[in-house]
Amino acid sequence: MVFVWFVGAKMMKNSVCEESFYIESEEEEYDENESDFSDEDNNDDENNRPNYSLTSAWPQSYRKSMDLYSNVSSPSLDFLGAPSLSQLGSSFFGSSLIRRNTPEILPSLHKPLIPPAEEEKAVYKHISHDEKPSNDADGLPISRQSSYGQAVVNGMNVLCGVGILSTPYAVKEGGWAGLPILFIFGVLSFYTGMLLRYCLDSQPGIETYPDIGQAAFGTTGRIFVSIILYVELYASCVDIIIVEGDNLSAIFPNAHLSLGGFELDARHLFVVLTTLAVLPTVWMRDLSVLSYISVGGVIASVLVVLCLYWAGLVDHVGFESKGTVLNLPTLPVAIGLYGFCFGGHAVFPNIYTSLADRSQFPAVLLTSFVMVTLLYGGTAVLGYLMFGDSTESQFTLNLPKGLIASKVAVWTTVVNPFTKYALTLSPVAMSLEELLPPKHSKSHVYPILIRTALTISTSLVGLAVPFFGLMLALTGSLLTMLVTLILPCVCFLKILKGKISHLQVTICVLIITIGTASALIGSYSALSNIIQSMA
Repeated sequence: MVFVWFVGAKMMKNSVCEESFYIESEEEEYDENESDFSDEDNNDDENNRPNYSLTSAWPQSYRKSMDLYSNVSSPSLDFLGAPSLSQLGSSFFGSSLIRRNTPEILPSLHKPLIPPAEEEKAVYKHISHDEKPSNDADGLPISRQSSYGQAVVNGMNVLCGVGILSTPYAVKEGGWAGLPILFIFGVLSFYTGMLLRYCLDSQPGIETYPDIGQAAFGTTGRIFVSIILYVELYASCVDIIIVEGDNLSAIFPNAHLSLGGFELDARHLFVVLTTLAVLPTVWMRDLSVLSYISVGGVIASVLVVLCLYWAGLVDHVGFESKGTVLNLPTLPVAIGLYGFCFGGHAVFPNIYTSLADRSQFPAVLLTSFVMVTLLYGGTAVLGYLMFGDSTESQFTLNLPKGLIASKVAVWTTVVNPFTKYALTLSPVAMSLEELLPPKHSKSHVYPILIRTALTISTSLVGLAVPFFGLMLALTGSLLTMLVTLILPCVCFLKILKGKISHLQVTICVLIITIGTASALIGSYSALSNIIQSMA
């Protein structure tokens, strides 16, 4: 059964999918007894449009939060409560990201995603993928028209993350014979990225990954896909905290703090300081400034890799290690680490819908995957050649401390995640804010508490499970395999059932089998190693 994500005529003036969770200021008058889709609110040429109900299926905020990754907006620095408390009603947190003139959030998760069959034709006539909404409630463009180059940069920025630090460690865990797994996952991930495009094009109004889940399996599918995506983002925040603690404690190994009888060593101290440092960013009203800065993540990743090459080739750290051909007992850990490298599918639909020429998407995806896979592969080979079986979970921890290249690499690794933490956590926080009772939806206190609690919880998890490589392997096996390999194929088979060839079915079943086997074996191995390390 195919579902259509749609909105009513009033929302057609602006964004088809995003406007539903932007906020009007408290100064705006609103009559709760008045229909949200009244013809009086429309232009003259819209007066004859039929009235439809706006679906309230959770989450409504996914599109906007993911657009922070796929579109770079003009930055502006507005914090919660600025400039005065009287203006909190129009703030980012003031209404928990829900328009006051939309139906109450989540009173029913059982509403159909599409109107009755007889209304479909009218909806399709007025709502299409190619509509270009204008501005959001803050005056920022909702749907940007990205060029080929901008889309490639956005794609690489999504794929280039902290996983690049662990690729030499992945070779150590799996041996040289396990390295082809990286390239196999790259090919399979590219193919499933293309499957998402076919799902998006299957019906008008499908624009995000949760939309695809709902089109395939109804509201249950939407909620399941969303939860998996949000848990993956939360795990990525934990990884960022661990990275900060490990690298800062490597720079300042003698740092410590005695507080009320508690002794904090370097790693614990820097995890606490990192938490305090990122809190102001998660409270920010407008995260577009971080989105703008975080595009430098591609440059940062390339710079760190160049520092590794410089240390090996110019500073003569050396390439003396022959390494292990195959390390079968820990190969499942390597599978999870390689899988984690290609976890960008949550954002691919946004990149696709933001393209000015959507026919360029295959080329955009191919270019992004080729460049990122070569970057990952080069780092994996070089790092393992340099450090061999002594390779740490982050190759920056292996670099000699006195070299300038080492200092540049470590500090780049430390600074870059600060720009991405709030962007990564924000979708999770926004989804939870939607669940607030209506009487609290306009309060600015609860969103602050939610975001603060999430930040502190990621730090506590990072302190309790300080094993970067194993955490990445667990995330890559348990979550990334689902998001990247399994779900795209399952949704594709469900949505386009009867319209695809036997070859496509066979390929999808093969990918699902590979993804499921990798998820089960990798998750078991990573969990076993974590439990053993903690014990």
